[in-house]
Amino acid sequence: MFATLEHRQMTSQEYLEWEEQQPFKYEYVNGKVLAMTGGTLPHNSIALNLASALKNHLRGKGCKVFMADAKVAISEKGPFHYPDVMVTCDQRDRTARKIVRFPCFIAEVLSPGTEGFDRGKKFTHYRRLKTLKEYVLIDAEQMSVECYRLNEHKKWELTHYQIDETNLEETELEVYLSSVDFRCPISLLYEDVDFSIETESEQ
Repeated sequence: MFATLEHRQMTSQEYLEWEEQQPFKYEYVNGKVLAMTGGTLPHNSIALNLASALKNHLRGKGCKVFMADAKVAISEKGPFHYPDVMVTCDQRDRTARKIVRFPCFIAEVLSPGTEGFDRGKKFTHYRRLKTLKEYVLIDAEQMSVECYRLNEHKKWELTHYQIDETNLEETELEVYLSSVDFRCPISLLYEDVDFSIETESEQ
């Protein structure tokens, strides 16, 4: 999702009360609200593919899978973000109605306008979540998935899965998400995504 800055300062409680009255979603960082706007169709397809696959995999296992309309709280006072895909298996989130607080898995689909934020400050925020075990970045313009996993030494390690011009035939490259014990071919995440460039009249 793309985000643009709304120039107003709020406390976290003011933000939560104010956002409930708004027709659109807003993130909250350092006292400021960020207006969330629509992403591309490939962005939407990738998020839906991942969320659907995880939903099927985790059915009956006591976990919940959420997409972009679900808000996560880093702390009681924020920041508050809307991940593209999120999983919580924590019983403390079972009855939550508005905010997820204990996710084990978060994924963001990269967009040109938010990639730097997703890789930088947002990941810094997410790392403060004590229950988070895995953070995944999925490229919407090529078959590339970056999995940041928390190892037994509480350090974040990167595993990169990528299909490029030198290995186009390897679309069955398997992506493994350890936090939810899920495996799938990378092609599943990019199902129905066309990487061909649209002409100006088609955009």
